[in-house]
Amino acid sequence: MDFRAFPIEIRGMKQIMSVAFVALLAACQTAPVQTPADVVPVVAAAAPEPTAGQQWLFGSAEASVVMRQAWATIADYVEAKAAEAPTYGVVLTPDSSPVQPGFLACEGKPLAAVFDADETLIWNLGSMAAFGRMGIGFDPAIWDEWEKTGAGKAVAIPGALEALARIREAGVTVIVNTNRAAENAAGTEATLKAAGIGEFSHGSTLFLRGDAPDGSGKDGRRMMISENYCVIALVGDQLGDIADPFNEKTLSVMDRKVLTEAPAITDLWGNGWFVLPNPVYGPSIRGDFDDIYPEATHWVPSAASELPAAN
Repeated sequence: MDFRAFPIEIRGMKQIMSVAFVALLAACQTAPVQTPADVVPVVAAAAPEPTAGQQWLFGSAEASVVMRQAWATIADYVEAKAAEAPTYGVVLTPDSSPVQPGFLACEGKPLAAVFDADETLIWNLGSMAAFGRMGIGFDPAIWDEWEKTGAGKAVAIPGALEALARIREAGVTVIVNTNRAAENAAGTEATLKAAGIGEFSHGSTLFLRGDAPDGSGKDGRRMMISENYCVIALVGDQLGDIADPFNEKTLSVMDRKVLTEAPAITDLWGNGWFVLPNPVYGPSIRGDFDDIYPEATHWVPSAASELPAAN
């Protein structure tokens, strides 16, 4: 191409670039030549991988099956319970505990099933992937932004939509009780709607952290819901979605497990109280070797003596 056909400014620029190129060649002729041994290879940082828990929960076929099984069981229970016209719900009275439980009476109120949102109704794939790619576990400011703007980037958990349709068909109101912030109610409503979970209204069918004075505890909000509904099912991925005493901070790993086995409530698991698996975060993710592996199960293989000592 004849560059003289370009405007004067472009021709001048090309002439300048030509002079600069000649100067660069001259510099290369006087600079020492690098040998392969002198060159330091540029190694790209390894792409972060999801944690094992995230791989299982969000990616595995096994988790999908477990979730669909669980949601089918929840729908079966709610349909059967609604047909019974129950006298009592499954929310603990304020003066009771899992060891000595008391339950709120239905008193002719309409029936409701109460669900946590995050990792119960929806998987927060957008925020989880962002945290992972940034190499951080959690950041409150980023999570706050996610609550406001994550609509369309969270997905319904396998089996949830089908089960919710059956629950609503049985005449039971679906209510969400989540620890997302009350200030971000509009964003949470949009996220649930975009995931196909349904339309929810803050203070009516959506209850958020800040609606009651107990912070991240949910018993206060459960009492608010129970003023207008008989709650026949509680569903979540953390025990705090069932009752706050399970999250008492003084409980050890073993004490917390023992509390769930209290004789007065053992029949409620899968029969009004439902907990979905979440190996990614929450109060269940804790414990050292002695917590997880009881002393009575300790076993040492003969090859252990050949292994290097731990530092």
